[in-house]
Amino acid sequence: MSDKYLLGIDNGGTLIKAALFTLEGKEAGIASRTTEIITPYSGWTERDMELLFEQNCACIRQVMADAGIKPEAIAGAAVCGHGKGLYPWGRDGKPAYHGIISTDNRAWKYPEKWKNNGTHASLYDRLCQQFMACQQASLLAWFKDNERRVYDNIQWAFSVTDYIRFRLTGEAFSEATNISGSGLMNVRDARIDADLLEALGIGEVFDKIPPVRYSSEYCGTITKEAAEKTGLKEGTPVAGGMFDIDSCAIAMSVTRPEDFCTITGTWTINEFIAKTPVTGTAIAMNSLYAIPGFFLIEESSSTGAGNLEWLINNCFQNETPPGGKKLYAHLDDMAASVPAGDCDVYFLPFLQGSNCHPLAKASFIGLTSFHTRAHLLRSVYEGVVFSAKTHIDKLLSVRENPQAVRMAGGAANSRFWVQMFADILELPIETVTGVKELGALGCAMAAAVAAGIYRDYNEAAQAMVRISPPVYPNPKASSVYRSKYEKYTAVCNALDTVWNRFEV
Repeated sequence: MSDKYLLGIDNGGTLIKAALFTLEGKEAGIASRTTEIITPYSGWTERDMELLFEQNCACIRQVMADAGIKPEAIAGAAVCGHGKGLYPWGRDGKPAYHGIISTDNRAWKYPEKWKNNGTHASLYDRLCQQFMACQQASLLAWFKDNERRVYDNIQWAFSVTDYIRFRLTGEAFSEATNISGSGLMNVRDARIDADLLEALGIGEVFDKIPPVRYSSEYCGTITKEAAEKTGLKEGTPVAGGMFDIDSCAIAMSVTRPEDFCTITGTWTINEFIAKTPVTGTAIAMNSLYAIPGFFLIEESSSTGAGNLEWLINNCFQNETPPGGKKLYAHLDDMAASVPAGDCDVYFLPFLQGSNCHPLAKASFIGLTSFHTRAHLLRSVYEGVVFSAKTHIDKLLSVRENPQAVRMAGGAANSRFWVQMFADILELPIETVTGVKELGALGCAMAAAVAAGIYRDYNEAAQAMVRISPPVYPNPKASSVYRSKYEKYTAVCNALDTVWNRFEV
């Protein structure tokens, strides 16, 4: 058994995971918890911040107990989590409101307003990104206009990563990868500009943003109170942590501009890194990467594998796979039973968000009485990949094709889905082997760098990351999917003309 371990804690949109790793990147234990998603209105997604922290503590206690690892063996810890959203901490020493998840759409009018009145254009050279409804900028503007008492009580405007780290260490920081995707930062110069916030009508927020730190920087230690709740040793060092898409990229050894990755979880995240921002193009998002000196060039939307979870919960909740087969393997087989060319059903994966019109809704197109659950299932798999392709095509329009795309997220656990990604993207797909929780692994790597175990992420990746042989595209399947993607795009474009009628 290894003498030292690293703790990574990953707070996704629905699931909390804690994992312990050896210094060689081997998983020594995993624990998980869920928190209830609160939906008081259509398009609103929240969670109880106190319960969220308690569930983080429970995960940490469980993973240590299950793995039989003593607190003093843990050399360091770090947290990652979903980006965007808002976790406001109050001046009264309590959460100022529920935490708001990155699938929330209540503030959708603010990006539209800033685009139409010229505010975005005037700030774009510094922002280097499009505004989104789920960003802190939009949500804070919404609170100022709709919940002024909450807004005035906010002491710290946290991301989920910063909030959990704050509860563990008692020290408030804004980690660079998270704050740079918030719409609140001058990303080009990596600083917070007061006049930028004033232009958005939220100048008061300048004092609500904690000091900025990078992902592998030392950001305090486990407090006595947190030690009692988690079972960790008081004084255990804690790194800055990062946005989970950066954490997955670090865990996939994305350390060079030539690398390219796609992450399909609740969101579909598609990204590469560059020495300078990519602006003046169709690219929606530039942010600071976990490695200082690099920018993360990103295209993303909440159109990922959460759509499959919805279908499972509503159409396959009582499914009993034959022969003791696992449910997901059974669903892969069912979807594969319908050839791609025989499934002329199209699914728009917009249950939790859209990369088309901001009010677009999920839809099945082309259904007849001939179609079965297997057709629905296959169309959901395909729709998620088609949605990812819309982002990837934009990214590849400003750079050369990579030798392979590295893939992570829930979809990467399905060989069938990985092959579909290769066929639709017409590029080889690589995955990381030997590790289930890539977000937590990236955190562990940050903790290792902060603790001085490895010099930097390159050295940590050499020691802790193993990449699989590539899965290559099938040319015949690619030809079929090329035609289907054209039809999927045509459907999306046609429906964009009617979604305004669905305004809540």
